[in-house]
Amino acid sequence: MNKVAIIIVNYNGLVYLPDCLASLAKLDYPPENFKIFFVDNASTDDSLNFVQSNYPDIAIIKNQENTGFALGNNIGIKQAMSENFEYLFLLNQDTICEPDFLKKLLAVIEADHQIGAVQPRLMLYPEKDKVNSLGNAIHYLGFGFSAGGYQQFDNNLQPRKIAYASGAAVLYRKSTLEKVGLFDPDFFMYHEDLDLGWRLRMAGYDILLVPVAVIYHKYQFSKSIKKYYFMERNRFICLFENYKLATLLLILPALVVMEAGLFLFSLKSGFWQEKLKVYAWFLSIDNWGKIRKERREKRIIRVRRDRELVELFTGKIENQEIDNWILKYLANPIFNAYWFLVKLLIIW
Repeated sequence: MNKVAIIIVNYNGLVYLPDCLASLAKLDYPPENFKIFFVDNASTDDSLNFVQSNYPDIAIIKNQENTGFALGNNIGIKQAMSENFEYLFLLNQDTICEPDFLKKLLAVIEADHQIGAVQPRLMLYPEKDKVNSLGNAIHYLGFGFSAGGYQQFDNNLQPRKIAYASGAAVLYRKSTLEKVGLFDPDFFMYHEDLDLGWRLRMAGYDILLVPVAVIYHKYQFSKSIKKYYFMERNRFICLFENYKLATLLLILPALVVMEAGLFLFSLKSGFWQEKLKVYAWFLSIDNWGKIRKERREKRIIRVRRDRELVELFTGKIENQEIDNWILKYLANPIFNAYWFLVKLLIIW
C-alpha cells in the first residue's frame, strides 16, 4: 500500500489535540504505511508535552518561532519527502477524522495520475449535519471561500472537480508537489492553499472533492485584524502572480470598484489601517520583484490557458459568515454579471 505522511501544524492547539489524535489512532490504514508528523510552531501551551506523553510514535518537529501555516506545512512536507512518503496529507489541528477517510481519498487519486490533489468532505462540528467545505471556490477577484458552507449536504457522493482544496484537509502527491512547488512561505497564512491549487490546475492537474471521505472541522470564523491583513494582501498577490496580463486588464474595472467598496468597509469596521498596510506592501519595489519572479516560474509550468482555468471560478460569494443584504442583492448581481461578460472575452 501507499506510504502516506499525515502532517499537522500546531500552534497552541492543546484544546483540539485529544479529539484529533484520538480519531487518527482509529485510522483504518496499516500503521506501517503512514506516519504522523507534528510540526509545532513554538506553542506556549502544553501541546508538546501532551503529544510526547500520549503518542510517542508521532514524529515531532519543533520550530523555534511561529513560522505560520504555509512554512510550517512546508517544513513537515520536506521532512516527509526526505523519508520517501508518496503522499502528503495536511490536516488542521481542530479536526476529527472518520476511520476510513484515507482509504477513500487514495482510491480516487490513485485512479488517475492527472489528479494532483483530493479533498475530503469537511463537515462542521458539533453541527455534523452542516457543511464546512465541499471544496473551495475562487472568486475572480481573488477571494477564496468554502463552497457549501453552513448548508445541508446535498447527498451527491460522486467525486467532482473543484477550484482548489482547503488546506484544512487535503491529500497531495509527492511527485506533483515536486513539479509545482510547495506553499509560498511569504503568505504566512491564508490563501496559500488557493495559490497552490491555482498552480496545480495551471500545470494541468485536476483537484477533486471526494464526498464519501469525511472529516469534521471545529471551524470558528475570526474577524481578527491580523487575519484581514493577510487575506487582503495575499488575495492581490494571487491575482498578480497567476492571471495573465490580458486577464488582469479585463478584470481591472471590477477590481477598482470592489476596492473602493472594501476601503469604505474598512473605515466602518476599523480595519482601515490594515488596508493601508496592504497598499503599502505593494509600494515596495522588492515585493514587485518577487511577484515578477514568481510569474516567470509559473509560466514555466503552465500548460492551461486562463480560459480553461476560470471555468471553475465564480462571480458570487455565497453561504459565508459575511453574508448580508448588500452582498446578496447588490454586489453579487453586479460583479457576477460583469464576470459573465468577461469570461466571453478571455481567450488566452
